[in-house]
Amino acid sequence: MNLKNTIKKIENNAPLDFGSIFSRAIELFKKVWVQGFITLLLTFICMLPFYVLIYIPFIAAGITDPEMLQQEEMPTSVVIGMLTILPVFLMGVLTITLALMAAFYRICRNKDLNENENDDYLYYFKNGRLRKVIILAAIYFGLTVIGMAACVVGLFYLIVPLSLIPVFLAFNEDLTPMEMVKASFSLGNKNWLVIFGLLIIMGIVAELGFILCFIGVFFTAMLAKIPVYYIYKDGVGFLENDEVSVQE
Repeated sequence: MNLKNTIKKIENNAPLDFGSIFSRAIELFKKVWVQGFITLLLTFICMLPFYVLIYIPFIAAGITDPEMLQQEEMPTSVVIGMLTILPVFLMGVLTITLALMAAFYRICRNKDLNENENDDYLYYFKNGRLRKVIILAAIYFGLTVIGMAACVVGLFYLIVPLSLIPVFLAFNEDLTPMEMVKASFSLGNKNWLVIFGLLIIMGIVAELGFILCFIGVFFTAMLAKIPVYYIYKDGVGFLENDEVSVQE
């Protein structure tokens, strides 16, 4: 489905129903909470090398000059080195997050429609798909910088369309990265208030995992992401003969 048809479907579909999406997201979470936990765990594991990367200048300085570790402030050279690596760190984190979240939404669709597909968490790291994810991460990063430059208001507005990007990556592989972003803005602008409300309320509900001695939040955190699946399903929809489950 090309961008023109995608936007046309968004425009023709009825406005999103907050209550319906909220209740269905809770029900789906009961089916995918294990997969959500695995996705979160994989995200942390895949991010570890990038966390090590950003501290390389600090580690190297500590090895060459052990007395530096006793200083209250880091040397300017170390700060510059870490700031130089920071964009690489952020791009790596965004790429991993987008790829794993898109894979999670594919799993949500399989569970929601009772399809017998394997839970492929690394789907977007294979068969040349990672290149598109990296480009999408770069656009995401650029929009975030623009939003921050526009002060809080800009970033506040971007919360909605940016949250929709992974689900368009999951179900619109025929679109280019820029087209996915345009479609995300189209759906987000039409239903901004409802989507924002869902993200905030479901995020608060997901944080209730802290009650379970903190560790529970790792099992409930992905609940905050599930409404986006239904936002796409109701706001765009699936074709009966679509090819979301692309053959490996």
